[in-house]
Amino acid sequence: MLTRRLPPAAWRLRPADAADAPVLARLCAAHADHERIPHRTEGHADRLAEALAAGRLQMWLGQLDDTPAGYASATLDFSTLAGAPFLHLDCLYLLPAARGRGLGTELLAAVAAQARAQGCRQMQWQTPVWNAQAIRFYDRLGATRLDKCRYTLDLAH
Repeated sequence: MLTRRLPPAAWRLRPADAADAPVLARLCAAHADHERIPHRTEGHADRLAEALAAGRLQMWLGQLDDTPAGYASATLDFSTLAGAPFLHLDCLYLLPAARGRGLGTELLAAVAAQARAQGCRQMQWQTPVWNAQAIRFYDRLGATRLDKCRYTLDLAH
């Protein structure tokens, strides 16, 4: 169950736009480092700005004491098996100093509200199997865990 705690008074959360891309790109780089995945920083902010401006990507920026502290990103997708749209939560990340304060729940609640507003009855996401902190967080929310293998295929070569 997505239950919200009262976040710190210094917490600000808002939808992000193309102008936020440089800040979001820095948070994405920290997120990629945390998840131990390769990350290409060159042109990343520009690609984020383009996707945000075109409406292909939705993002939320969280600030703690006027300092960027985390973000969430999502895309609208369609489930062939369910025959219905769903919101794919691509990223949810907080800097280490911002964790454990209810801010992740606030970000996820904002994404869930957007999903409902877009007619989605479901959100989907994944997290690395080694990320015990995230798994505990999602389990506490009442999310259903599915065992699957995630694959990627590099199409650039």
